[in-house]
Amino acid sequence: MSGLLITLEGPEGAGKTTNRAFLAEFLQAQGVQVTLTREPGGTPLAEEIRHLLLAPREEPVATDTELLLMFAGRAQHLEQLIKPALARGEVVLCDRFTDASYAYQGGGRGVDQQRIAILEQFVQADLRPDLTLLFDLPIEAGMARAKARGQLDRFEQEQTDFFNRIRNTYLMRAEQEPERFVIINADQPLAQVQADLQQIFPRILEQLGG
Repeated sequence: MSGLLITLEGPEGAGKTTNRAFLAEFLQAQGVQVTLTREPGGTPLAEEIRHLLLAPREEPVATDTELLLMFAGRAQHLEQLIKPALARGEVVLCDRFTDASYAYQGGGRGVDQQRIAILEQFVQADLRPDLTLLFDLPIEAGMARAKARGQLDRFEQEQTDFFNRIRNTYLMRAEQEPERFVIINADQPLAQVQADLQQIFPRILEQLGG
């Protein structure tokens, strides 16, 4: 039996982590084994790379450095955590994955999408998410939530235009792959967001074969 890779995507403050826990609770109640993880990060080494990427610093980070670090962390994450969990038949719920590279480094930083696609194929081969939940909300609302959490990381300190490009890229990818993406309006009270999320539960169970 092979598991499912479900990714949760969206801009800052979209509520991915909160709703990942909500989805995990549902699946575990159905007797499904669940692995919770995130990107960048997910393993001790990949978490070190996360710190390198997110920590504010005086030295400008070259765009190619950022992109390659993202995929270096992803390579470690896949080999040490995601692939073994899928082989055990588990559902992997990942807070961000490669769509974030297309959105942040592609849309936000302006990296050519084809260059990202080459790295995607090199690192992942044919592995792609089975389902991607895109939590979408206006940039201003998301950044207000991010600021309320405390100190902003290196990405969160970017300008509004950067985040608008990210959001537009996410929505463009969802339009290109409607069979994989489900867009969830995250600009609602949490109870309504989770009510919308519950509508997707039968699809997930069907994909699991149950």
